[in-house]
Amino acid sequence: MTTIAAVRHPVADFAKWKLVFDEHRANRESHHALGHLLCTAYDEPDTLLVINEFATRADAEAFASDPSLADAMARAGVTGPPRIEFYELDERVSY
Repeated sequence: MTTIAAVRHPVADFAKWKLVFDEHRANRESHHALGHLLCTAYDEPDTLLVINEFATRADAEAFASDPSLADAMARAGVTGPPRIEFYELDERVSY
């Protein structure tokens, strides 16, 4: 079943953050990331929600615990602790 890793955190500068996020793509792919969505909060435009899709929970957890993620967040200007949650894609619902 597909696992979603939702990562929410504030950033100092979106443009700087996005550059580092894009540079970190190979790392996401090395953990078998299938894709992502990027959202900004309506009332807090410097707060981001990144929804990463992985084939397995193990892949998602390995990505979240990879030291390179914390390093990338620091270089990108994440200004507060990230909130990382895991969800399973509910296959009972189709679009």
